[in-house]
Amino acid sequence: MAQMTRGKICVSLAGADVAALVVQARQVAERADVIEVRLDSMSHPDVSATCAALDKPLLFTNRPSWEGGAFSGLEEQRIEPLLEAVWQQAAYVDCELRAESSLRGRLLEAMSGGPTRMILSWHNFESTPPQAELEKVLAQMMKSGAGTGKVVGKIVTTAHSPEDALRVLRLQEQAKAANFPLSCFCMGEPGRITRLATLYLGGYMTYACLNDAQATAPGQLSLEQLQKLTALLVAA
Repeated sequence: MAQMTRGKICVSLAGADVAALVVQARQVAERADVIEVRLDSMSHPDVSATCAALDKPLLFTNRPSWEGGAFSGLEEQRIEPLLEAVWQQAAYVDCELRAESSLRGRLLEAMSGGPTRMILSWHNFESTPPQAELEKVLAQMMKSGAGTGKVVGKIVTTAHSPEDALRVLRLQEQAKAANFPLSCFCMGEPGRITRLATLYLGGYMTYACLNDAQATAPGQLSLEQLQKLTALLVAA
């Protein structure tokens, strides 16, 4: 029987400073494939010190308030630590599909010749749009990343029914046909199963939290919960 393959598990960490992140990271370093650093949760983001302190593939996210995050300043200020992460050769930086295309262009230009990849993200915190709208979002992502080899898509909606969850997971088939790496899953209780399912349906990466108190999105599974579920699948 062929061994099941799965996508990456990224653990999202939200700490006020580098010291707090280090304490959290020690709890997951051996079990996570990637650690997401939520810069918008830090009082004084220090990308260089974070990279030096954490010996793990890092994803830097500076989520704006208009996409469910905590950063409320100017976009030029928001992009600066992400550019620093590229210069520090971090594994990933997150950039929203709704962000100004010029900002995305600056990040992609800085990435040229380096190892950093972009997680091009799109979130809907209210609902799951119709299939045609979801496919349009995916098409925009694929167009934005065409020819760069640097872009990984991330589409996250809020599920209110099993049908919503299935609609989002269906995007995985299209992404695979286009050879486009995609993470797609749902927030909300009906969408929790998608956080596990995407790992084994060709999804590039799913996100977990350190514990329920540290969840950075509704319906997010803890690393312990996710690992118990993956262990059951592998053992079956």
